[in-house]
Amino acid sequence: MEDASNHQNRLTATRVGIDTSQESVAYMRDDCLICRAEGFGGQSRVEVSAGDKNIIARLNVVESGTGILSPGYIGLSKVAWERLALEEEREVSVSHPAWVSSLSHVRRKIFDLPLSQKQFNEIVRDIQAGRYTDVHIASFLTACANRLDINEIAYLSRAMVDIGARMTWPDAGIVVDKHCIGGLPGNRTTPILVSIVTAAGLVMPKTSSRSITSPAGTADTMEVLTRVDLDMETIRRVVQEQGGCLAWGGNANLSPVDDILIRVEKAMDLDSEGQLVASVMSKKIAAGSTHILIDIPVGPTAKVRSMSAAKALKQVFERVGACLGVVVMPVITDGQQPIGRGIGPVFEAGDVLAVLQNREDAPADLRERSIMLAGLVLEMVGRCEAGHGKALAQQLLTSGAAWDKFRGICEAQGGLRSLPPVYFRYPLRAKSSGTVTAIDNRKLANLAKLAGAPNAKSAGIRLLAKVGDRVCSGETLLEIWAETQGELRYAQSYLVQVQDMIQLE
Repeated sequence: MEDASNHQNRLTATRVGIDTSQESVAYMRDDCLICRAEGFGGQSRVEVSAGDKNIIARLNVVESGTGILSPGYIGLSKVAWERLALEEEREVSVSHPAWVSSLSHVRRKIFDLPLSQKQFNEIVRDIQAGRYTDVHIASFLTACANRLDINEIAYLSRAMVDIGARMTWPDAGIVVDKHCIGGLPGNRTTPILVSIVTAAGLVMPKTSSRSITSPAGTADTMEVLTRVDLDMETIRRVVQEQGGCLAWGGNANLSPVDDILIRVEKAMDLDSEGQLVASVMSKKIAAGSTHILIDIPVGPTAKVRSMSAAKALKQVFERVGACLGVVVMPVITDGQQPIGRGIGPVFEAGDVLAVLQNREDAPADLRERSIMLAGLVLEMVGRCEAGHGKALAQQLLTSGAAWDKFRGICEAQGGLRSLPPVYFRYPLRAKSSGTVTAIDNRKLANLAKLAGAPNAKSAGIRLLAKVGDRVCSGETLLEIWAETQGELRYAQSYLVQVQDMIQLE
């Protein structure tokens, strides 16, 4: 035990090498005098300071007899160490953090009471400052789940925009964007749409998030083909050169609190309506968008399962957009089955390239859906007359203009890469002959994730049968691909547990 006369709430910091994602975690011995004097215990919030830097960390208590941590030392997780910019053997001070008054607003929302713009501002500010542990963030997300009214969604959106950087495009006038609600594996229309509308001369600084609950997000897929971790200045340069970009939003500091919330949502497998709308709107407005297309796929196993729910969500987007002063066009689309043949970053990237290159093997459904959505964007901003957008979008695609634009964007972002190899395969074969009548989007997405997607870029699924196809007994319905044999076996074990992933009659 350290000498009580010298502790003065100071300990020597050491890096424990534990990746705790974006949550700062500190480790102190159970016989540490500071723990005893201050009443710290497991899961306590502690403030750790070094020079002019300080963080709020969640405390884990280490048993003194294990030898994991020496007396007089405090261990810090990877992100905590980086935020304090420490060197080994540096002394830090440990204390109780100041009371976070905005937690009272979270408790207010837990009891389903409305919050004001000021209260949301305070919550978002404290989350950004690292004053909330993941437990507090999870409480906030749960309290808000499907319990935010239109004003509150707008308040939360504004608060998240105001805490980060904001892009402006004064020479553009109109700035377009697009978002898909999700729940439809393989629906990788965004890279194709961006290529078409920027080829038409529109400005589209497209920033996307990584996957939350799906086998791949647009950023995951584009990362296979080019660099996506662009900072603000690089995004500006790419958009000025090419009219658009296809970047991950995490490095641009656009609505940074949204990225924190998404990380916790992902761990909770939570994607509530109010938070979803605020997330989308904050990112789009922070990117400088004036006109936003929202794709809402509807199907029995999509994220939005009924037409009534889709229409309600459409109204929410329209009303929140009006509150925030942007034009929002929600479009309800078919979400009965996956789009394209690939599920997972590499396979979805392959489908995107096939469509943009006008190859004969390009998935027709992905091509048609991309053309339809791009046409609506062109009509929304008056680039063509109503009813003529699809024809213009198709011309831009078939002429090769969209492919040229896509290559230009990728080159400006760091170069267009070749698709990496795929490794271990397992075919799922039909047990009988029949016609495919339904495909379960959620089960298919789970299967791809169990194979390793999206973290393993070459993991995922090739879907070889679609609704309406006639298949024979023994014919391959899909192929599971994984980067390791262990992950492949893990995905195969899921097939034993589920029924009717692909239904035949």
